[in-house]
Amino acid sequence: MITTNRQDYVKDLYEVLFEFCTGEGLEITHFQSQAESEFFDDITINGKSYSYKNEFTPKNTLELKRYEKRFSKLALYTSLEDYLGISLTWGALTGIRPVKMARDLGDNFERDFTSIFKVSPKKIRLVKDVLNVQKSFYDKNSEYSGLFIGIPFCPSRCLYCSFVSEIISKTKLINGYVESLIKEINALENLENVRSVYVGGGTPVCLSNEHFESVLKAVKNKVPSGVEFTVEAGRPDVITKEKLEIMAKYGVTRVCVNPQTFNDKTLELIGRKHTSSDIKSKFFLAKSYGFKINCDLIAGLTGETLNDFKYSLNEAIKLNPENVTVHTLCLKKGSVLKTETLRLEASDIDEMIDYSYSELTKNGYNPYYLYRQKYAKGNLENVGYAKKGEECVYNVDVMEETSTNYACGANAVSKRVIASENRIERYGSPKDIKTYIDKVDVIINEKKRLFE
Repeated sequence: MITTNRQDYVKDLYEVLFEFCTGEGLEITHFQSQAESEFFDDITINGKSYSYKNEFTPKNTLELKRYEKRFSKLALYTSLEDYLGISLTWGALTGIRPVKMARDLGDNFERDFTSIFKVSPKKIRLVKDVLNVQKSFYDKNSEYSGLFIGIPFCPSRCLYCSFVSEIISKTKLINGYVESLIKEINALENLENVRSVYVGGGTPVCLSNEHFESVLKAVKNKVPSGVEFTVEAGRPDVITKEKLEIMAKYGVTRVCVNPQTFNDKTLELIGRKHTSSDIKSKFFLAKSYGFKINCDLIAGLTGETLNDFKYSLNEAIKLNPENVTVHTLCLKKGSVLKTETLRLEASDIDEMIDYSYSELTKNGYNPYYLYRQKYAKGNLENVGYAKKGEECVYNVDVMEETSTNYACGANAVSKRVIASENRIERYGSPKDIKTYIDKVDVIINEKKRLFE
């Protein structure tokens, strides 16, 4: 239980608490005050008191709010670290984009990550690795943009999934959705600077061949030739020769074939309707068309041991894809797992993540983007690794928010990056598929105003 005079930050304080524990048995009070450029945060945990003072002169109201929240979270983290005798590898950092934060801090990032946020040396090393790979992307990012196309349908729902999607065999909205999506794509303007396209979901390739081809054709007709063009094929049970031929026909360059695990028992447990053998078969089928391949794995899946994860990672490395992204299992709002579990215990997740860094870098893969999610197992991160020169441009541009991104479809969020003012304007389409279909004309007009 947290009692605070800053109710506007209470959710952020609970995020910090949840990184340590569920909070059961803890009575926490927080009081923040300010005197000119001095900020005071007083914390009490079960009667034990802590006091903190920070000096800072904000440039504007937005910066004031940002630092008030930061000071509150730092105070609670430091107090819990002392009271519980627990230190976290990411320290007091709870944001999604630690690399972006490091870039904003510039030359001071290592100092601040260490002394203020108490980030561990191995996570600072990881951030430095990513920054080093991303250097070549930053100088031209403001000149370019990306395009996301959302397909919110799946053949079945995985245990851990929270994406807004519908089971394709149970919905009657497919025709209307595809028509609306193509209408939105056709209405896009000024796409001559698009350098990357990502068709994601859901599971885009679960569409019929006709619908799938019509979407890719609409995209192909709007973007420059030679762009990086990625399709999240995802699950091998819906990857077919016909779908791969359609992708090749319309200029797709990169395909995501996502094992998540190579352990058949786990695949069944999480709701997948295929085996590890199917994954390998479809991987090589996609490779035969000349596509670059992205593979996703999840560390910490229910019931898996460290050896189980090591086996999956080693199998992925044997396949020799261009990209391997290692996700940490997290409790996502709306997932089946979230309804069954209050908090994911860390178990040996830290060793899994350390093993992935060690083995992938040893085999020629470099970490090139990373992000964190709330309620991740062990409070750890998701990291994309790639062979040199094979990085997925879209992943960097979107994750680091350094270039404008057009986004079409239900629950798609468009972002206009205004680099000269260091700010981002956003437009989010409705999550509900039926609402999206009904409002597509309004969405088109509102997005036009965003990008004027």
